[in-house]
Amino acid sequence: MAESSSFPSVPPILSVQELAKEPMTAVPQPFILDDPELPLDLSKRASLPTIPTIDMKHLIMSETTDFELENLHSTCREWGAFQLVNHGVSSSLMEKLKSEIGKFYRLPLEEKMKYKIRPGSVEGYGLSLIRSQDQKLDWGDRFYMITNPFHRRNPHLLSELPPSLRDTLESYLSEMQKLAMTLLGFMAKALNLDKRDMEELFDDGMQSVRMTYYPPCPQPELVMGLTPHSDASGITVLLQVNGVDGLQVKKDGVWIPVNFLPDAFVVNLGDILEIVSNGIYNSIEHRAVANSVTERISIAMFFNTKFSAEIGPAIGLINPQNPPLFKRVGMEKYFRDFFARKLEGKAYLEYMKIKNGEGDTA
Repeated sequence: MAESSSFPSVPPILSVQELAKEPMTAVPQPFILDDPELPLDLSKRASLPTIPTIDMKHLIMSETTDFELENLHSTCREWGAFQLVNHGVSSSLMEKLKSEIGKFYRLPLEEKMKYKIRPGSVEGYGLSLIRSQDQKLDWGDRFYMITNPFHRRNPHLLSELPPSLRDTLESYLSEMQKLAMTLLGFMAKALNLDKRDMEELFDDGMQSVRMTYYPPCPQPELVMGLTPHSDASGITVLLQVNGVDGLQVKKDGVWIPVNFLPDAFVVNLGDILEIVSNGIYNSIEHRAVANSVTERISIAMFFNTKFSAEIGPAIGLINPQNPPLFKRVGMEKYFRDFFARKLEGKAYLEYMKIKNGEGDTA
């Protein structure tokens, strides 16, 4: 996964976390949204739907598989996001990781800047990347890095982290990889696809991780923690590190706050899975909002196909009655094109759709 910027004139702010420590009566202009939204009316929040929950244990148990498989299928079709419980990942490992990420973000700025995003790269620690001249900065610091395949790892990032964080993160990445492949296998079954075809696409595929720190903001209604978008990935698995909510998903044009269940992951489907399913499944648009009281920390892991794969609708889902809705394109070109564009809702997925008179190659 890569992100790119043609606009290097970023304001001289190294860290939003450090900025938020200073006395501040007004948010700096680079962060202020052009069209801020009114805060959600708390009286209306109770009437909003909640994202579905998928129980991995029930999914794996054979006697309830059909019901849970249909539950997974309808959730992926109608929502594109769910909370995953009983997922089998050790709670002690999750707690250890949360503690280590918290320690990292408490390091002095000069320590964190050892991992800063270098010129020409998109990996490392820093602010959100600038992709267009009119873009507003996200109210958060992020640490993004490719973790798989191993030869794509940046040598000055994961391997140079404090040993306890590095080792814990490596264990977590291994557990996440197994979890993601299991989930993708069930999704293949729900779509009536050969599980091996899904595994061939994603096994040992491109994986990346993003640790994000959202400091409190004196005027949270004027900023965005994470710009609204759908992920370019196949699936994304999100762990909320310090128990502070802020994730919202867009359903039927309405932003719905996600209240994390204890020890749950939030899994959201990315554009690749909507393309592979030929539009049967839905990649979910989501965002992160700031608050005025406390910090929020999260870690997201992104699972993608192999770099050598071709992104396009699965052959098993295409027939004369169901023609392909999306173009076919190599994985490298897919990501290069995605990150060359402004991050804006599901705009890139729209670009990938076959228009009248177009073929199915990009």
